[in-house]
Amino acid sequence: MRQTWRWFGPQDRVMIEDMLQAGVEGVVSALHHVPTGDVWTPEEIARRQQLIARCSDGSASGLAWDVVESLPVSEDIKKQKGDWRTHIANYKQSMKHLADAGIEIICYNFMPVLDWTRTNLAYRLPTGATCMRFDFIDFAAFDLFILERKGAKDDFPEDVIEAAKERFAKLDDAAKIELAESIIFGLPGDAEAPSMEKVRANLAEYDGISEERLRSNFVDFLEEIAPLAQSLGMRFGCHPDDPPFGLLGLPRVMSKEADYKYLMDAVDIPANGITLCSGSLGARPDNDLPGMMERLGDRVHFLHLRNVVLESSDIKGSFYEAEHLGGHVDMVALMKAALAEEERRRAQGRKDWSIPFRPDHGLDILDDLKRQAQPGYPAIGRLKGLAELRGIMVALEHG
Repeated sequence: MRQTWRWFGPQDRVMIEDMLQAGVEGVVSALHHVPTGDVWTPEEIARRQQLIARCSDGSASGLAWDVVESLPVSEDIKKQKGDWRTHIANYKQSMKHLADAGIEIICYNFMPVLDWTRTNLAYRLPTGATCMRFDFIDFAAFDLFILERKGAKDDFPEDVIEAAKERFAKLDDAAKIELAESIIFGLPGDAEAPSMEKVRANLAEYDGISEERLRSNFVDFLEEIAPLAQSLGMRFGCHPDDPPFGLLGLPRVMSKEADYKYLMDAVDIPANGITLCSGSLGARPDNDLPGMMERLGDRVHFLHLRNVVLESSDIKGSFYEAEHLGGHVDMVALMKAALAEEERRRAQGRKDWSIPFRPDHGLDILDDLKRQAQPGYPAIGRLKGLAELRGIMVALEHG
């Protein structure tokens, strides 16, 4: 299993030398500054590769850009509206440019509007460490009384509505703004200055688009993209919904094993695969992560390894991000299944036998609390997580 690390580019407060000292073997990155739907040019790709290859003092890092996370799928493509055909053509061109640059793995998602959702980006734990958290009552308070989404009351049980009403009544103006900012952070382009009108407008674009329609649009997208990925020698892995259940009245189509099975069967091409995220899928109590790795492992092209503590047994419930070995996901069993899949691939003579993984997210601990890096992506917390995962891997391989 190849040990990788996500890097957001030159604005990232975690430096190339930090990754090097953490002992990573490859880098996961993306051209976040390129507008969604535009072509990633060879020049921009090469510029990012050059940045990864050098430390801040100009010395060689020995690291390379291994995985793209992500080459974003535009809302027009998801809805099949507006410039969606042009965006697909541009997507294909970007893939060709990435393949020409020697990059073989692309991670992406098909989540409408929000890339991910949390209600608190710095939830304080008893140790003083902080993490990201999703509080279902807080989310309901936002949806019902801040966003005031039409039809929101139909999406929550009566007891949740009452609890949200009480919670909202206790929030002062600053707390309401902080809650909104935390949730909107997952909306591309609105992280700095959330606009309720913008959110409402984006949500309205999905009126009349059911899960069946979104899934059909997804299949259409894959039928265009997966054959090209196969011909280019690339591997294409879809990240699950985060969290893996419906929010804001939006359709969700990548939340459980059956969703992945449907998409793998619908476009049955080896390049059409999975980014198995243990944290996202693990936030749903009926997802069996080790079992998914065993049953769908031949199509797993990338692994995100993180853990969550579930605060209820409900499908839609509160959770917070835990230490990599401290939550509800059986990380040892999951990594054992991943290593077994690698052995199967090696026996089959597959060139892609090694599955890259990265320590996904991490607690802010020690100097992370001062550095204030991208939420979920501290230096020391991820280093600790990587060390723990590396320990599991070495112990299992030792036999």
